[in-house]
Order: sequence, then C-alpha cells, then structure tokens
Amino acid sequence: MATDIKMPQLGESVHEGTIGKWLKRPGESVAKYEPLVEVITDKVNVEMPSPFAGVLKQILVKEGETVVVGTAIAVIEEAAGAPAAARPSAAVPHAAGASASAARPASDAAAGAARAPAASGDGGRARPTGAPPARDRSIRLTPLVRRMAEEHRIPAQELESIPGTGDGGRITKDDVLRHLQARAAPSAGAPAASTRASAQNAQAPAQATRAPAPAAPSPAAGDQLQRLTPIRRTIAERLAQSKREIPHAYGIIEVDLTALVRHREAHKAAWQAREGINISLTAFIVRAATRALRAFPMVNATFTPEGILHKQAIHVGIGVAIPDGLIVPVIKHADQKSVADLAKEVARLSTLAREGKLALEDVSGGTFTLTNPGVFGSIISMPIINYPQAAILATDAIVRRPVVVGEGIAIREMMNLGLAFDHRIFDGAVGVQFLTHIKRQLEEFAPAGDSPEF
Repeated sequence: MATDIKMPQLGESVHEGTIGKWLKRPGESVAKYEPLVEVITDKVNVEMPSPFAGVLKQILVKEGETVVVGTAIAVIEEAAGAPAAARPSAAVPHAAGASASAARPASDAAAGAARAPAASGDGGRARPTGAPPARDRSIRLTPLVRRMAEEHRIPAQELESIPGTGDGGRITKDDVLRHLQARAAPSAGAPAASTRASAQNAQAPAQATRAPAPAAPSPAAGDQLQRLTPIRRTIAERLAQSKREIPHAYGIIEVDLTALVRHREAHKAAWQAREGINISLTAFIVRAATRALRAFPMVNATFTPEGILHKQAIHVGIGVAIPDGLIVPVIKHADQKSVADLAKEVARLSTLAREGKLALEDVSGGTFTLTNPGVFGSIISMPIINYPQAAILATDAIVRRPVVVGEGIAIREMMNLGLAFDHRIFDGAVGVQFLTHIKRQLEEFAPAGDSPEF
C-alpha cells in the first residue's frame, strides 16, 4: 500500500522545513525508524525516520526545496503484511535527535491530516478542486510569508484576504506570489482598477524622480557563484529581519581579567581532574551575565506590539561557529547553574553543534545570547541581535597590554565586552549599567581556595 510521508511539525513555532538531503533513493528499501531524510528548519537540522518499513516509491520534494508542515514529501510502498492499525499518521511522530516535547502528539497529527489531507504548500502540487479550507486565524504567518509581505508592503487586511492553500488554510509563498501577480495584472473596467490607476497617476511625479533599482552585477570571467545552503539562507533572513525591525544601539566596556586569568591558569589542571572538563573563561562570563540579567530584567525581554514581554526564565544562547555558518544552542536556566555546570553545558552543546547532532530542544527558547568573536582575534565587536531578543553580548580577545594602575603602569589581561541592544526596550543607561555589573563581578573575582565558583 502506497502512503504519503509528510513534512512533520518540528516544534511549536516551526511551520516549514527544507529538505537537506535524501538518505534513500527511489526503489531502495527502508526499515521502520531508519533515517529517511535530513530536514532543515530555522532552528536545527534533524534526521527524519521512516514511520514504517517498505520501499521508497517516489520523492515529491527535491533537496533544497522548502515546504510547509503537512506537505507530502515522499511516497513509500509499505512492506507486505504490515498491519494497517500499526501505521502511524501522515505526520511522522518524531525526528531522530529531536526531543519528544518538540513532536506533535499522534492525535494532533491525525487531526491535522483530517483537516488538510492533500495540503500542497510550496511543493508545487495542486490541491484538489474546491474551496480552500477555513484558515485557523490563531496560526502565525511563516517567516518567509511575513518577510514577503513586508518587502511588497502588503497591509495586514489585504494579507488576511489571500486564500491560503497550505496546511489548515495557511498562506504559502505561492499564495502570495499569485496574489501579487493578480494585483499587478490590469483589469479594465473594474472600479478597483480605476482607483489604482488614479493612485498611480498621483504618484507618477514622485516615481519619475526615483532612481531605478540597480541591476544585479553580472559575473566576470573567473567569478564563481556559491549557492546558499539552507542554513546560510536562514541566517541571512534572520539577521536581515533583526536589522530591519530592531533599532540597534551599542555599548562597549573594557574589563581587567588579570585576577581571573591567573586563578584559572593556576588551577585549571585541578579543575580538569576534579570536574572532568576544561572550565573555559566563557563559563565565568555566562555566570556573571546571568547575575546581571537578574539585576536588570529589562535586558532579558522581548519587544511585542502589546508591550515589553519580560522573561522569567534565563536561557542563554551561545554562538557556535560551524562549517555552514553559525548556530546558537541554548543553556536552559543558566542562572541556576554553577560555573562548573555551565562549562559542561558549553562543551556539550558546542560538540553537538559541530557534529550536527543538536536536537530541537537544544536550540529553542533562548532569551539572551552570548557570542565570542574573540576566539578568532577580534578586539572590538558590534554584533547583530538574535531576533527577537533584547540584547546580545560579545566577548572579544583577551589582550595583554600596559594599563594605568594607581600611580603606575602594569601589564594587565584586558578584554572588551560589547553589548548590542534593542533601543525600543531600554536605553543606553541600562545597557551600560548592565555591562558595568558584569565588569565588576569579573574584576572583583575572589573565590575561596582553588574553587572556580564566585
């Protein structure tokens, strides 16, 4: 029996996924729960297992294509003798490496399949003729559709009127493109057309003076075009959204880490033997930052149209460079962990990130982010905020240089801390006080004995 495999819901706020790589080819056998395809979302890469044994009959969505949740991506011919009652619903219950909490319950998946048994989304497969399903008004727009609406200046009321062909009546990229094409097409004799024509005539003088958009540069001899990988495209979209929507402001402060660096150098071997982990300076900075976040809760917040949403939990994201770009795994409840525990979490998440084994739970829920360009030699950084958080902290390289100490000059271990923050949420006074709070903790570092705790 041939059965569709559909794009699963890999998290509450994940509404679409990109096919990274098919691990099986048409005609090949696949065992139950054997990895079938790599799925890339804007949060994490996961391997999606086959829900049952059989033969991969057809691939419906090619590698690199993005489709909404519920879209059929492949067809599998079930192995003979497989009981029908044992077959899972159209949506895969979980992806390998993703947490159970990120997967939809089977009842939700079945309900979704009943609502939209032939959802097409962006995959290009047409929905059977008939009226589109009623749209669930509570479902948010996907980041792609939201960005297209902003770029083409589609008002909210007009966007709401677009018939959605996605899962549950969701508006897809193709729906927006069709709407834009219909909106641009002339409709002689229609009142709307005459109204539009009048508006265009009124705007003609202003448009006549506007310079045309520059054409994309044509490649010269020897130039090479590097196609965007899904994760690189997601990074580009998220950072552009952050700079477009968030008014960034910056603060930089220098910190004397001499006492901390010397203490760590003297005891890191003992810590390694006792804790089984190298306690990096990042762990100390995260510890100081979590205390500062408690002292200045405005920094642990998000801007919303209704007001500023203060987050109770402190979940700190740590930027990790990977071959494809940058990923931000999250240390949950970081303020409740010791320096040693933070060091273990940083090491664990960094390893998983570089091996491509992060689960959805590992990259979700961040409320504040720390990035460390100092490991590459940077001495002053102005990072882009991890949307939609309120701020991001950059730690630069520790540099030995002469500093005035009292009435003399001494060689000290100096580092710059840079904070980029959302100026809608708080002002420079709060930003600099937040940095100063971290500075004071690190400079006054005075643990008991050989302990790393402070």
